[in-house]
Amino acid sequence: MTANTAKKQPAFDLSGRIVLVTGASSGLGAHFAQIYAAAGARVVLAARRVDRLATGVEAIQGAGGHALAIEMDVESEASVIAAYNAIEATFGAAPDSVVANAGINLEGMAVDLDMAAFDQIMNVNVRGVFITAREGARRMIAAGSTKTGAGRVILIASLGATKVLPGLVTYCTSKAAVAMMGKAMAREWANKGISVNTLCPGYVETELNGEWLNSEGGQRMIKGFPRRRLMRETDLDAAALWLASDASQFVTGGTFGIDDGQGL
Repeated sequence: MTANTAKKQPAFDLSGRIVLVTGASSGLGAHFAQIYAAAGARVVLAARRVDRLATGVEAIQGAGGHALAIEMDVESEASVIAAYNAIEATFGAAPDSVVANAGINLEGMAVDLDMAAFDQIMNVNVRGVFITAREGARRMIAAGSTKTGAGRVILIASLGATKVLPGLVTYCTSKAAVAMMGKAMAREWANKGISVNTLCPGYVETELNGEWLNSEGGQRMIKGFPRRRLMRETDLDAAALWLASDASQFVTGGTFGIDDGQGL
């Protein structure tokens, strides 16, 4: 078979797509926004701290990409709906890819954790993911995803969805819920042209966990990993791009552990 007759291989080209990334003011969310823009997408960076999105938007625009910063509090249904309305008003279309990345963590053993902390984690990590994904799916269906098959929802869970992380009982519980949510949504929307998949990253040093990872306990934990190292943000690039692109059109309901063996 010659190069001219060979079947064209799928690529991670996101030209023409609109990708919404929540929790994009720092950490993995900010990084995801950059890689989607580099792949050709128009990217919406969403977060509560909208002032912190400016750096990411400027970097994307400086590289010739298209980006929009928008305020979104994922705990508030009204805020999420208003954000989607603003995206449609700006770009003339709804996002066809949604990366529900916003999340928080509060340490605490179960016997010591007060219910206010429990509720806060669940409200952001579970309720917020649900509202973001559900509103995205509603917009995709209204825009014709059933015919195009182009809808993509990527939920960001964690190694903690399947592995006990000591002192993080509520965080692990919330991420396990996200993993099952992804499967349930994938089943509901399978005939609506929307693929739903969940990424479960291992430990990557970010603003959320940097202090802990650099502590004595954190360093001891890292030495206990099979490969005795942390992951880099870029180690998630291939999976994040694949799941947002046409290359993953036959993949839905998946839960992908990208953790460098940390869960073994």
